[in-house]
Amino acid sequence: MDRKHERSAGEGRAIGGRATERRAAGGTTRDGGASRRRGPKLEDAILDAAWEVLVEHGYHGFTFEAVAARAGTSRPVLYRRWPQRDDLLLATLAKFWQPIAVPDTGSLRDDAIGFLRNADADRAGMITLMSVQLVGYFRDTGTSLGELRDSLVAPGQATAFEMIVARAVERGELPDVRRSSRVVNLPLDLLRHDMFMTMRAVPDESIVEIVDEVWLPLLGVPGGPSAPPAPGRRH
Repeated sequence: MDRKHERSAGEGRAIGGRATERRAAGGTTRDGGASRRRGPKLEDAILDAAWEVLVEHGYHGFTFEAVAARAGTSRPVLYRRWPQRDDLLLATLAKFWQPIAVPDTGSLRDDAIGFLRNADADRAGMITLMSVQLVGYFRDTGTSLGELRDSLVAPGQATAFEMIVARAVERGELPDVRRSSRVVNLPLDLLRHDMFMTMRAVPDESIVEIVDEVWLPLLGVPGGPSAPPAPGRRH
C-alpha cells in the first residue's frame, strides 16, 4: 500500500469509526439484533456499514456480502433497497457527502475565504478517499469524480459561489452583470486542484491567495489585505 493509500484509508477510518459508534449507540447487535431493526434505523445502519467497507476495502471489496456481514443483516435486505451495487454505493456516498456551510458575513471576500476554509476542512479527507478507493468505479463506469460529485447534489441547486456572488450583487458590492460559471466557481475548482495534487488539506495562505490574487481581480474587485489565519489551522 503506498503512502497516499495509507493516508486515505487512515482518514476514512476516522470517519468510519464515528459511523461504528453511531451504530453501537443504536443498541443493535450482529448476533440477532439486526433482525429487529426496521425502516430508517436499519437503512442507516446498513449505510454506516457500507461506508466502513468502502473505506477499508475500496470499490473492489465493496460487495453486498461484505456490507451485509458488516451490518449484521442479509443480502436480500440490501437487494430490496438497492438492486445494484452502484445504487448502494451512491446512497452511501450521498449520506456522507454533507453540504458545506456557506458563510454570510456581509462581505464578498470574507464569505469566499470562509467557504474555502470550510470546504478544505470538510472535503480534503473525503476527496482523497474517493480518488483512491473509487478508482475501480471510475474505470468500470467510464465516469469521473466530477460527474460523481454532480450526481450527489440536487439538480438545479445553486453552487456555493453562485450564492456568494448573488448576495454580493444584492448588497451592491458587485454590479449586476452576467458572469460565466467558470469564473464564478473558480475558487473551489482551484482548491480541489490543490487537494488532488497534494492529497492533503490546502494551506490557509493558499486559500487567501486564491481569493485575493486570482478571483477578486477577475471579478474586478481589488484583493483585500491578507486575512488572519483560521483558528487551529496549520501553515
